[in-house]
Formats: sequence, C-alpha cells, structure tokens
Amino acid sequence: MKKLLSVSVAAIFAVIVLIVAGCGSWNKTTGPLSRINVNLGTASTMGGIGGGAGMTNQGVNTVVNGDIATTGASTLVTGFHDTGNVYTETGSNIGHVTGKIYTAPPPPSGGDGSEGTASTFAVAAQALADAQTAYDSLMPASMPGGIDPGAGQLGGLTLAPGIYKAAGGTFLITGSDLTLDGKGDPNAAWVFQMASSLTVGDTSPRSVLLINGAQAKNVYWQVGSAATINGAAGGTMVGTIIAYSGVTFSTAGLTTITTLNGRALGLNASVTLVNTVINVP
Repeated sequence: MKKLLSVSVAAIFAVIVLIVAGCGSWNKTTGPLSRINVNLGTASTMGGIGGGAGMTNQGVNTVVNGDIATTGASTLVTGFHDTGNVYTETGSNIGHVTGKIYTAPPPPSGGDGSEGTASTFAVAAQALADAQTAYDSLMPASMPGGIDPGAGQLGGLTLAPGIYKAAGGTFLITGSDLTLDGKGDPNAAWVFQMASSLTVGDTSPRSVLLINGAQAKNVYWQVGSAATINGAAGGTMVGTIIAYSGVTFSTAGLTTITTLNGRALGLNASVTLVNTVINVP
C-alpha cells in the first residue's frame, strides 16, 4: 500500500512538473508581455514621424494630439499648423497639431521663426533614431516566439496578450474587427511583427477593439514595409505603428474621420493623413 501511495504521489508530482514546465513555455510568449517596456525615447511624444520624406495632410478634420516630425525640410510638411507656425495649408487642407512640428530648415513661410531650425532638426533626428531603435527591439530577432493564429488574417480574432508574427510576411485586418483582450491586466501587451505590409480595412473600415483592461499604449506594430490604414475612411486603429517605409490613412476626398489611438512612425518614407485624428497615448 505504501509503495502504491509512493508511486501515486510521484506520478502526481510528475504531472505538476509538466504543467509548470508547460506554463513556463507559454509564458515565454505571453508572460513577459505583461511587463514589456518598449523604449520609444523621444519618439514617445510623436503622433507621426515621416522619416526624411515629410508629412502630408488632406482635409480639414485632421488633428494630431501630440508632436510630428521629419528630418526633411519644412517644405516637406504640408497641410498642418501648430501654435505660431503654418505649413502650406490651403482652404481644404487644414490639420491641427496640438504639440510642435519638428523639421530641418528653412523655417516655414507662415511662422514665427521658432521651427524649421537647427534645434528642431536635432529633435527630429533624435526622435527618428529612437524610433529605429524601438523598431529593432520589436523584430523577431530581438523578440522571438511569435505565432500566426489566423494565417495572416487578424480580422475576426480575439487575441490574448502575446507576440504575433505573420508567417507569410503580411497582416490583414479585413472583413471583421480585431479584438485585444487584456484579461484584466492593464499592463498586458501585444507585439505584431510582419516582414512586409500591414493593411487595415478594405471596402469597409475596420477597427481594433480593446477589452478587459487592454490599452493602446501597450500595442506595437513592427511593419517591414508600409502600413495602409482604412483606405475607405473611418474606423479606429490602436497602437504604435513603426513602419520601415511609410504609413497612409484613408483616401483623398473622403471626409469620414479615421482615428489612431497611438503613433504612426515611418522610418524611411512619408506619413499621409486624410481627415485623421491621432491621439498619442
């Protein structure tokens, strides 16, 4: 009897060890993401960075609640203004930046001389460098273990915190919305890695929905080429998008507001907004 009891206890202990080991393996993908801290550096205040290619706004409903930047000249920023400086706005292209606009010289023609200087260029250059560092830290080489539960299609899924890597290189959110479930943890985080493009929406806008404590500040998109967000206008995207190329929102001529609760950081190409509201977390 004692021998049988000993065997039973041993068996139970072995099962517990396996369960714990399995949880440890799962936590390699999901556990640390409740404590992840992607260092955006000075890029953290930026609603948009257009690499060295600038930023463009079309429409009169665009608002960036944060800063924007480019290492290009001020002439590459069009359709925006902040307090004291206007960047090539027309009657049909007016975008309000609540923070500051950082570019290389010359100062914008409609300005107070405080922007488009060596100082604002230095801020833009540092923000771009910090965005590049964050991009590198989000890549699979730095953050392995990503899975692709929808074979590239994120629409219609409800995802727990974790690392998600597009096996085919591209992520889509089309047909249905994507839901991110924080499981009651306000620090829960999601990292989406794609070697190629990110497309949100098709003939209809799509959104990323946050439930059970999920927060936009803890969502990251590492995009190997370009991101296209709701070309049909409308919808709400969330998270910090860092694209190797650029980021485009909506389509010229469409007036429905497209929202990003996050950041659009293009490392090597421009960011284009069309009646877009960006809220920096």
